[in-house]
Amino acid sequence: MESTLTESAQFTELLLTPPTVVDPPDPQPLRPVDAGVRFERVLFAHGGGPPLFERLDLEIPSGAKIGLVGRSGGGKTTLTRLLLRLMDVDGGRILVGGQDIARLRQSDLRNLIAYVPQEPAMFHRSVRDNIAFARPGATETEILRAARAAHVTEFVESLPAGFDTLVGERGVKLSGGQRQRVALARAILRDAPILLLDEATSALDSESELLVQEALWHLMRDRTALVVAHRLSTVVRMDRLVVLDRGSVLEEGSHRELLQAKGPYARLWHHQSGGFLTDEAAPDTLGAAQHDLKSQPATG
Repeated sequence: MESTLTESAQFTELLLTPPTVVDPPDPQPLRPVDAGVRFERVLFAHGGGPPLFERLDLEIPSGAKIGLVGRSGGGKTTLTRLLLRLMDVDGGRILVGGQDIARLRQSDLRNLIAYVPQEPAMFHRSVRDNIAFARPGATETEILRAARAAHVTEFVESLPAGFDTLVGERGVKLSGGQRQRVALARAILRDAPILLLDEATSALDSESELLVQEALWHLMRDRTALVVAHRLSTVVRMDRLVVLDRGSVLEEGSHRELLQAKGPYARLWHHQSGGFLTDEAAPDTLGAAQHDLKSQPATG
C-alpha cells in the first residue's frame, strides 16, 4: 500500500509539473517552402550543465540524405530531439522550410516529420492498431501496404491472431527487431516529408536489415532524411555523412571522401569493419579508433 501511494504521488507530481516546451502565443501558420532543415548557431546545454552545442551550424537541403555518426555523447540523438522540439534550444534557431520551429505549433511541426527511435513506443493494442497510430484515418489497404514494405507481414503470419494479436504492454510479446519493423511501418504510413531515423535498424538481424534497408531507401526517395547510426554500414550510401564529437562537427562528406581523408570517420570505419586486424599499422589504428569510440555520458 505504501509503495502504491509513493508511486501515485510521483505521477501526480509529474502531471502537475508545467511543460517546458509550449506553443508560441501567436504561432505562425505552417507554410514550408520545402523540406530543408537548417541549424543556425545553435546553443544547447543539458540541465544547466556545460554547453553541448555552441553555435552549431548544419544545413540539410530538401531531399538530402544525411547520416549522423560519431561516438556516444557526441550529440546525434540530441539533434533529432531538438528538431522534433522535444527540447528547446538555448540560443540560435532551427528552421524547417525556412520557418523557425519555435514559432510554429508543435502539432504542425511534428506532422512534417516521421520519427523512428531506437526504442519505439508500443501500446497494448493489436499490431494493426500500433501501425495505424501514425495515421488514424488510414485505410486497411494502406496499413497492409506499409506493413508489407516494412516486412511486418513476414512475422505477423506466425502470431496467434495475425494483425489482431495484442502486443502486450510496451510490446513485450514482440522481439526488439519486430518492434522496430512495426515502427518503420508507422513511418511509411505517415508519409511525411522529413524522416528521422535514430538507430532504426539496430535490433534487426543481418538478413532482415538488408530487406528493411531497401524499404527505407524507397521511403527516403524525394524526402529529407536524417539518420543517426552507430553501425556505419547502414549509412554508407547517404549523400553526406556528418561526424559529431562532443557537439562539434569534426568532418563531413561522402563515405568515399571521408575514407580518403583518413580522419576520425576512417578510423571508426576500419575499426568496425575489422580492417585493422590485417594492417601493419594495426596498433596505431586501433588505439585511435578506441579513443574515438570511448564512451561519454549519454547526452547524444
